[in-house]
Amino acid sequence: MTLGSGCYCGKVRYEAAGTPMLRAQCHCRPCQYFSGGAANMFMLMPVDGFRYTKGAPRQFKRDDLERAVTREFCSDCGTQLITRRPGLNAIILKAGTLDDPTQYGACQMAINASDRQAFNCIQEGLPIYEGLPPR
Repeated sequence: MTLGSGCYCGKVRYEAAGTPMLRAQCHCRPCQYFSGGAANMFMLMPVDGFRYTKGAPRQFKRDDLERAVTREFCSDCGTQLITRRPGLNAIILKAGTLDDPTQYGACQMAINASDRQAFNCIQEGLPIYEGLPPR
């Protein structure tokens, strides 16, 4: 599977090739900030299949957190594109950046549900984890 993706204004584009490792929604408080309040719909894709094809994103990483993630986004329109987590051999893609969002498929689980807001819906029957799932 090869996914074409990019930001809202089109200045940054990327391609992700390979088999998705996970499709999930995250309800943690930081994801709420970056999504504008909703859960973050994401998919894990292999690092070696990922590349930017147009433009270059800005990066943000909190200096005050141990093992902080690096978030990459368009500096013009602000679209969150990917997240890189230390120790995770995958790219965390934001589902809303896909050219064809139907390629996301079905969500497999909801994580960090302990931070979920009352207005965030989780599909009935979806496995729910209060934190991260067991490895």
